[in-house]
Amino acid sequence: MSIPVTISRRSVSAAPEKLHENALINRILHARGVQSESELNFALADLPRPDTLLGIDDAVSRLLQARLNQEHVLIVGDYDCDGATSTALAVLGLRAMGFTHVEFLVPNRFEYGYGLSPAIVDVAAKSKPKLILTVDNGVASVDGVERANEQGIDVVITDHHLPPAVLPRATALVNPNIPGATFPSGNLAGVGVCFYVLLALRAKLTSEGLVGNEVKLADYLDLVAIGTVADVVPLDRINRILVEQGLRRIRRGYTRPGVLALLSRAGKVADRITSTDIGYAIGPRLNAAGRLDDMTRGVDCLLCESDSEALMLATELDTLNKQRRSIEQSMRKEAEAVLASDEILNAGSDVSFGLVLFKEQWHQGVIGIVAGRLKEQLNKPVVVFAADGDQLIKGSARSIPGVHIRDVLDTVATHNPDLITKFGGHAMAAGLTLDRSRFSEFSEAFNREVKRVLEGELPNRELVSDGALSDAERTMENASALQDISPWGQDFPVPLFDDNFLIEHARVVGKNHLKLKLRSVESDDNPSYGAVYDAIAFNQPDSFALGDLVHVAYSLSVNHYRGNQSLQLEVAHMQIS
Repeated sequence: MSIPVTISRRSVSAAPEKLHENALINRILHARGVQSESELNFALADLPRPDTLLGIDDAVSRLLQARLNQEHVLIVGDYDCDGATSTALAVLGLRAMGFTHVEFLVPNRFEYGYGLSPAIVDVAAKSKPKLILTVDNGVASVDGVERANEQGIDVVITDHHLPPAVLPRATALVNPNIPGATFPSGNLAGVGVCFYVLLALRAKLTSEGLVGNEVKLADYLDLVAIGTVADVVPLDRINRILVEQGLRRIRRGYTRPGVLALLSRAGKVADRITSTDIGYAIGPRLNAAGRLDDMTRGVDCLLCESDSEALMLATELDTLNKQRRSIEQSMRKEAEAVLASDEILNAGSDVSFGLVLFKEQWHQGVIGIVAGRLKEQLNKPVVVFAADGDQLIKGSARSIPGVHIRDVLDTVATHNPDLITKFGGHAMAAGLTLDRSRFSEFSEAFNREVKRVLEGELPNRELVSDGALSDAERTMENASALQDISPWGQDFPVPLFDDNFLIEHARVVGKNHLKLKLRSVESDDNPSYGAVYDAIAFNQPDSFALGDLVHVAYSLSVNHYRGNQSLQLEVAHMQIS
């Protein structure tokens, strides 16, 4: 079920600006559009001013009123990592700035679904808040805000998701993506928007000489970094500053006990943490709480002050993450069996451009991960559905470059009124709900629209490389420098190279991982052999033989083992040359 992989190379236009003394890093940075050396400074002073966010003055005004009157403020968050870090940030920031009655509520996805729904407002109302502050949700909660208004509860929304045509009638709405927004980027994660609201609130406390203005909000940048990376938002200049500043604090140990405990459970060391560690170690463990149980446990882990309590909660999250992996593996096998048996209820076409799958017993909390894995494997947009009661099914969509998945769903909904009960999301990920009786109708409509967007051509999976390296460039020095120069992530990808190698040794380690020794090959036509490198290929089938000449896409990494450091090539793709 795998598809062909095309390896293309980035073109680097000649630029007079010298960005770095290291020639390889200079080349990498130019290839990612960095224009000047100042962009590598990552100073907090280079962030845009908070008052450039539309609606932020209204939000601050209402929050100040709540502080003055010692009102009960209820934070309503989302059940993913961005939502958990946003919730913890809001609780910690408001309490530090003198709010005396701040609590939080994260909707259980299995009972209430996403966002500030009328049902979750009814739950919130039982604790009698005067103000609800949403983080990482709310921009589409028209009905939920109406319910809050009916009950005399003001709502301040902080969110980053793309807005619907009709906005909720909230007391304040802060979102860099709403119409008329003046903030220079729409790429902030929910936790980034929340951080900006706190910055604006502190600035107001300072200008009015109020207690609470001395709070060092930079102390919470560890949470901002974790939520930003885990939500896979584009790492533009603003987000790179936020992430790098957060990583620096974690490396120096200036972080929450819960973060240190999560790193410990993942076998990671704080002083060497990278953005990749957030994506593969911290993020999945926090997300596991929202996927299988209740994200309250994840927020509690981030909020707790005790090392022992943090370790206990992190251990629980680690156990949930292992359960999530087991469920995911089972669902993937079932999905692959469906694909192999051609049971897909897709469009009346021999070619599926958009894959849509549903199994009654699939787990709602894991469908997004499975959709993502299948998308990577097949290089096509994928929607995976699970049952949501007797009548509805809930889906999670993941997409590929060139197919804006939320826009696809919007077009499907426009052309097929009442087909989709509700939907929302981003360019690469979205969620939706529909009546199970209309699954086939949706599958056909989705496939047609994806086919239209792709102009009838299924793309190969493409890996974009930064070119070839010589033996002189494959060094520990370069690997360390690349690791330290910048936080890598969405739209600012980890440097990837491609070259030919000879397989001199290969053995399976763990589950489906290949430990390799690769000898560099300088020329296909007249091979001259060079140095031998240790390499690791994760989730790579053992389908290669000793002596095979292979073309490898790889990154340079530093392997830490028993106190020693060594250069290692981390294989992204390998094929017979």
